[in-house]
Amino acid sequence: MSNQKQYAMIMAGGSGTRLWPMSKAEQPKQLIPFINKRSLLQIAVERLHGLVPSENILICAGDKHRGMIIESLDGFTDERYYGEPTGRDTLNAVGYVAACIAKREPEASIAVFTADHVIEPVDQFQKIVASGYALTEAHANMLVTFGISPTHAATGYGYLKLGDALNQSDDNRAYAVDAFQEKPDADVAKSYYEAGASSYLWNSGMFVWRAQTLMNAIKKFAPDNYAGLAKIADDPASIATVYPELKKVSIDYGVMEPASTDPDFRVAAVPMPLTWLDVGSWPSFADTCEKDDQGNAFGQGKHLLQDSTGTLVASSEPEHLIATIGCDDLIIIHTPHATLVCRKDRAEDIKKLHAAVGEKFGPSLL
Repeated sequence: MSNQKQYAMIMAGGSGTRLWPMSKAEQPKQLIPFINKRSLLQIAVERLHGLVPSENILICAGDKHRGMIIESLDGFTDERYYGEPTGRDTLNAVGYVAACIAKREPEASIAVFTADHVIEPVDQFQKIVASGYALTEAHANMLVTFGISPTHAATGYGYLKLGDALNQSDDNRAYAVDAFQEKPDADVAKSYYEAGASSYLWNSGMFVWRAQTLMNAIKKFAPDNYAGLAKIADDPASIATVYPELKKVSIDYGVMEPASTDPDFRVAAVPMPLTWLDVGSWPSFADTCEKDDQGNAFGQGKHLLQDSTGTLVASSEPEHLIATIGCDDLIIIHTPHATLVCRKDRAEDIKKLHAAVGEKFGPSLL
């Protein structure tokens, strides 16, 4: 049975510039229904049903998307939506929710997820997250992060360097985190991968902690942010003026890294050996798509690919046909306002292209 003092929050901000042109300001990536006609946010919320009470599933995202997000989710209510007046990075997003929860339920535990992950199987995911809740409930000073077992030598993810095992239970496995490693170059990533999942895990950006423990950590490592977040919890109307002035900092850099070497806290990694996709770019989106025997991937829309290999095609207009001849390793994305054609190995440059489009044509295409 789910615990009334266990909460789950989904961070659903982010601009999604690497998924342009489908991801736009008025419909960011987490709201695009491009995975079996469901959005990433809908999938993220469904994944939490049964893990915690439905009324304890919370969302933190831009206030400007409040109506659109609530309308897209069956039964979701306004009081469970924490609207940011502007994005101030992940420490402030999770701190905002934790400050409000801690004010009324300091012993409550909060798990943190993002709206751009595809994770399977869901039952195993829930079992692993439940073990994270158990750790925070058994140890008041515990900050838990979930690590993904690497499937290749990825350079696009940060890594967790694991230390000693904190317990011997196969059902509740956890390790001390010795270090948070930044995104490595190819040679370093290869060495991490070859060392194995008992030494290095991908940093998933998913966490669980007691609300008050997180606030204690923010107070110690980011006191100015703490002061602003505490003020907002005491006076919700102050968010419009206080939140935009908070220093932008990630939860990893601002809290988890310093906490991992501080005796007042224990930072643990719980392995999550599941199928995990961070859908933050078109190549990662392709991994969610149907493929043919030539490695072509098909998102929404009609398609006809001849003598083509390794190419992703998708259209936001279901009746729009994308046809290719002799195309290899391309990304082709059609929308009514823009069409993107890009080599797969240049996908990371879409973010730069997005900025250039804005400079040349203005915000209407962004």
